[in-house]
Amino acid sequence: MHWKLFATLAEAAGDRTIELDRGTDETVGNALDTLLDAYPDLSAEVLNDDGEVADHINLLVDGTAVTALDGLDTPIDDDTELALFPPVSGG
Repeated sequence: MHWKLFATLAEAAGDRTIELDRGTDETVGNALDTLLDAYPDLSAEVLNDDGEVADHINLLVDGTAVTALDGLDTPIDDDTELALFPPVSGG
């Protein structure tokens, strides 16, 4: 699976793009678990105190927010592109 990370998340992982073997990951939630297992420094940036994706983190599946899909239960395949980014501000 292909992950794109932005801003502080890319800094925490040490790279903007990450390729991971999907293995048996069939949902976004499983893929996120695989990513966080491989890059544990991301957990503090992505998860809240309850171990859930923090409200301020945007998680996209092929360019669509998971909130507009089936959330972390959204199915994925080998060609799925996943993206994580924190809120963007500026002026």
